[in-house]
Amino acid sequence: MKFLSLEYVKQHLRLDFDCEDSLLEMYADAAEETLAAYLNRGKTVQEMVDSLTEEYGAIPASIYQAALQLVDSGYQHRSPSSPAQMYYVLYGFDRLVKPYMKL
Repeated sequence: MKFLSLEYVKQHLRLDFDCEDSLLEMYADAAEETLAAYLNRGKTVQEMVDSLTEEYGAIPASIYQAALQLVDSGYQHRSPSSPAQMYYVLYGFDRLVKPYMKL
């Protein structure tokens, strides 16, 4: 994980146990990689972090929120199938990240 921390992820998910820490770290890595690809700010997560930090002085809060939404979605919906309707992009995700995309 380059910008998310396990402590922050667990706080967001309201988890106080350690038995799934490695799973949460994998979800956080996947969320960061997804954002790096989506934002088109370099080929790696570190390049995305450097680009955002250089342009904005820090990683914008909405990028953190989007990453946490991706982790939450992966954790809560561990299977690609569900009896409930599933959506391709989380509600609000686009609004959080589109201002920071490089075209």
